[in-house]
Amino acid sequence: MLSRIRQEIKLVRLLVSDKRTPTLARLLLWLAAGYLLLPFDIIPDFIPVLGQIDDIIIIPLLVGLAYRIIPEELVREHLRQLQTMRR
Repeated sequence: MLSRIRQEIKLVRLLVSDKRTPTLARLLLWLAAGYLLLPFDIIPDFIPVLGQIDDIIIIPLLVGLAYRIIPEELVREHLRQLQTMRR
């Protein structure tokens, strides 16, 4: 699972740096990264259950929305690039 997360992070970095990625998708990916790195949350962690799961919901939601906007061929191209880098 950790290798899958690493690959996903690398894919996001490639997509954000690619000029062919739509601006809205780039913005969503930056928001997801920022939300992950910021020391505060929309729902504070001291609220039982909701405080802990907001990261689990918000970040994948933002990334998923971005992936829907990005052309599939562009995502596949970068996935192929990652696979050749691993060899």
